[in-house]
Amino acid sequence: MDITSSTSAPTSPRPDTFPHKSLEAVDIVVLVLYFVFVLAVGIWSMWRTKRSTVTGYFLAGKSMVWWPIGASLFSSNVGSGHFIGLAGSGAASGIAVTAYEWNGLFCVLILAWLFLPIYIVSGVTTMPEYLQKRFGGQRIPVFLAVLYLFIYIFTKISVDIYAGALFIQQALRWDLYVAVIGLLAITAIYTVAGGLAAVIYTDTLQTVIMLIGALILMAFSFVKVGGIEELQKEYFKAIPKNRPENSSCGLPREDAFHLFRDPVTSDLPWPGVLVGMTIPSLWYWCTDQVIVQRSLAAKSLSHAKGGSLLAAYLKVLPLFIMVFPGMISRILFPDLVACADPVTCNSICSNPSGCSDIAYPKLVIELLPTGLRGLMMSVMIAALMSSLTSIFNSASTIFTMDLWRYFRPRSTEWELMIVGRVFVLVLVVVSILWIPLVQASQGGQLFIYIQSISSYLQPPVAIVFIAGCFWKRANEKGAFWGLVIGLAVGLIRMVLDFVYAPPKCNEPDERPGVVKYVHYLYFSMLLGLLTLIIVVVVSLFTEPPTPKMVSRLTWFTRWDPLPRNAEEPVVECVQTDNRNGLAEAKSMPTTADVGVDRGVITANEDSSSNSDDSSRCPSKLKKVCFWICGMESRKTDAMETPATIPPPSPEDVLYEKPFARHVLNINLIVCLSAGVFLWAYFA
Repeated sequence: MDITSSTSAPTSPRPDTFPHKSLEAVDIVVLVLYFVFVLAVGIWSMWRTKRSTVTGYFLAGKSMVWWPIGASLFSSNVGSGHFIGLAGSGAASGIAVTAYEWNGLFCVLILAWLFLPIYIVSGVTTMPEYLQKRFGGQRIPVFLAVLYLFIYIFTKISVDIYAGALFIQQALRWDLYVAVIGLLAITAIYTVAGGLAAVIYTDTLQTVIMLIGALILMAFSFVKVGGIEELQKEYFKAIPKNRPENSSCGLPREDAFHLFRDPVTSDLPWPGVLVGMTIPSLWYWCTDQVIVQRSLAAKSLSHAKGGSLLAAYLKVLPLFIMVFPGMISRILFPDLVACADPVTCNSICSNPSGCSDIAYPKLVIELLPTGLRGLMMSVMIAALMSSLTSIFNSASTIFTMDLWRYFRPRSTEWELMIVGRVFVLVLVVVSILWIPLVQASQGGQLFIYIQSISSYLQPPVAIVFIAGCFWKRANEKGAFWGLVIGLAVGLIRMVLDFVYAPPKCNEPDERPGVVKYVHYLYFSMLLGLLTLIIVVVVSLFTEPPTPKMVSRLTWFTRWDPLPRNAEEPVVECVQTDNRNGLAEAKSMPTTADVGVDRGVITANEDSSSNSDDSSRCPSKLKKVCFWICGMESRKTDAMETPATIPPPSPEDVLYEKPFARHVLNINLIVCLSAGVFLWAYFA
């Protein structure tokens, strides 16, 4: 992506554009140190958990404590697209985009207190797996798994790569493909080798780096502009010189410092912010594999709640470390960040729709001194890598556990481990091939683009999960037809949005009424309501779900006792721990000789199928490869089949110590009160 030239750019010299400065030797040293730290943490985390099992690789052995979970939740959510997109939307239209972040503050707490107890008791690894248990059949989980992979590849990965590449290319003058391939290679190494544990620990390091760097830039920005009061005054004076005369193009919005805006004419109407925004936000925080997988890795429900609380507290910060700096960038560089003439914008950032997305990179390159520029470069790379690793790991989990096991129901655990790791490499290749399409996109405000697509695809999925978790009468037919019809309607609206692009400033709006007058947040509300009606009506007019599809799978049945066949006598199965060679006893049900749960082959079958392989002595090269991937003990690891272990009782997995429960509930009240106060103060 060459942002220094364009086919429609004028032949005259470009205006004074960014960057004037480039990274110097000290900045490069800081970048190198960052990569060294990340790789060191990734390698260290490989020793922290058992990587050779499904639970160890995909759920970090269910051994994570609250603080790395909270840090990973935050950094998985806040990628490079957030820094670029939130700052760009702040520069273009003010603080209203912060509503997405503060809406997430409430939703991540809803995840911990309402949804997680259901997921934990049900014993699932992926979200499609939960729907398979809750509704039965295979069409819903397969349909949902394909949809999740589609959303990850074509929205999350593409947006983060675009945002990260924009920043890297402007700061380093590197070739786009060299920069992205290098980042993806490093990202894939510790994702493949260490699994979720490596991702969570490196996310924790990257969260610290992101917060330090972003807070430093925020301080420099406010010092430069003169404080919050000067920001409120000067923002309305940040008008580009190159805007058309006698027009509103390039003028700041009068309601720039308000969260709640006009319900009819504004860019973010307040009813849509309160309701329409909440529905896709519930999908993201309460049913998305990337987020839920981190919480499922917690060693207990209390630690999962603590992680959500930490993430909720951190969600207060984006207004101050991203949106306000974006608005300050407009004040300092109005002719560039707020350009209103399509030809000029095209010459500045190769986007005739506007250049607000360069607000954050412009601020970093121009405002920070040598050394700190390298730190902020590390921040952007940290944001990019943390979000990509999270997506890679979660996408490989869905592909392996929901799609691969569907087509190969007798897959051994060894096979699942190989498939999960290879699929990460496939995602890397797809990400690189997707770059040309990202280059051709004209996003305008990147963050708004993300949220509009979310409003068309996510409400039906959110409604189906809510109905499944909190309404016992919801059945498979209602959920399936709600998903199919809801997503069909959402896709139609999404296609219309691409076909009928928003008009540029001062151009007549000739779009169809459903696109012109129905804001995407209002459409989210209507789509959620339509899906809910379909789920309720079809469920009521068809047979109710069986007791097996309800017991321990809804909020009201989470305390149901275990069925009798799950409480049969157990036999002991001895296996070897890879890390220290000690033997440990595992309880296995008597049905292990003959039973198969969700297609995972049982212990005796698995050991017999691998007996020939285990007798062979692998070459040194194979041993090295097995060690890197945490699969150095093939024989014993293949015999471990977590799916055949009897599920724990609800009392065990949902138990919280009284003191911890009181501390968490007090923090819940404090966090909710702080969120309500912020909404009211900036409304």
